Amino acid sequence: MIDPKKRPDCPLIGQDGNIFNLMGIASRTLRQNGMADKATEMCSRITSSGSYSEALCIIGEYVNITSVDDDECESEYEENEDDYFDDEEDEYNQNFDM
Repeated sequence: MIDPKKRPDCPLIGQDGNIFNLMGIASRTLRQNGMADKATEMCSRITSSGSYSEALCIIGEYVNITSVDDDECESEYEENEDDYFDDEEDEYNQNFDM
């Protein structure tokens, strides 16, 4: 198990719910964050677990389960924020061009 403050975010909500798919995504996330040993440990625990629910709980001990939509929402916000400030700047400049 990983300290909750050190768990990497992992977009599992909205993915194919097959446990092996979820395990693969979580494992890749751990490896990408320098936690290959934890990825191996997690996979071993999942494959020896007794149920789908138990396997999901194990994944949650290693990664912060997030939604695939979370990344999209942040990107859209940043894009819209940039557009907003561009529009405000254009309007500000137009007022001084008169």
